[in-house]
Amino acid sequence: MTISGQGQPLIRVLHDESRRDLRDPTRPRPVRLYLWDPDRPRTAPAPLVVVSHGTGGSGSSMEWLVRPLHEAGFRVVALDHHGNNFVDGYEPEGFLHIWERPRDVSFALDALAREQLLGPVGVTGFSLGGYTAAALAGARIDPRILWAVLSGTIPLPEIPEFPGALEALRKKRPLDEWSPRALDAAAADLSDPRVRAVFQVAPGAGGLVTPESLATVRVPVGIRWGGADTVNPYDVDTRPYLEHTPTASGASAGPAVRHDDFFAPKPADPTARVWVGREAAAFFRQHLST
Repeated sequence: MTISGQGQPLIRVLHDESRRDLRDPTRPRPVRLYLWDPDRPRTAPAPLVVVSHGTGGSGSSMEWLVRPLHEAGFRVVALDHHGNNFVDGYEPEGFLHIWERPRDVSFALDALAREQLLGPVGVTGFSLGGYTAAALAGARIDPRILWAVLSGTIPLPEIPEFPGALEALRKKRPLDEWSPRALDAAAADLSDPRVRAVFQVAPGAGGLVTPESLATVRVPVGIRWGGADTVNPYDVDTRPYLEHTPTASGASAGPAVRHDDFFAPKPADPTARVWVGREAAAFFRQHLST
């Protein structure tokens, strides 16, 4: 991705030795980073904002959110989540093992912190990236609902980027291999104490997280959504975050704004994502100021 007038990001691929590559279990899990440092020199570490893409997307396609953050003076890092990005291709676990996404962010923060002192950290994400951001603030998956989805008791909405994802997952990992311990691991606390603020855009998986976990969130949370979003509908996905997170506040980007208005090459409403990008920059300026 190129940001006009600001050059290209530094692209790095890290490897998490604690987790396996979804295609080759003899190799560690890859985590690709796209990094932008502030244009202006600073005496103290710049606040850092991590950007998590939506399902099937890529950090390389998040320019609409990266640009305003970088222009506001933040150090910005966008990620590619393994098995769920269009750069490397798709695997069913990448779409359904969503709890691995926040672990990608914490792993990246660990790696960056070994190289230089981190400034205040915020996380923002679109769609499933919105869940990723919330998980780093304390949102936890309900293992009962997860099992109901895996077993087919609760129908899984069709995933346009990967039709038949659940069937593909069952071929790779049959249901009888899922132990209570595995479900508990999926529902683990993935919060990261370095994260000081979270901004969600059209967040997904709101119906999969527990209200009790959202009630424990203590960092500021900003939420923006489209009023005509049928992919992550407000009542199903956004409302749980907004109503159960005590630190959350939010606003609609407009009653006619759809999910794809945030990422489509030619959105019906091209102003929606511009406004949301500015909102994100203002939110982090307020909460990550040093």
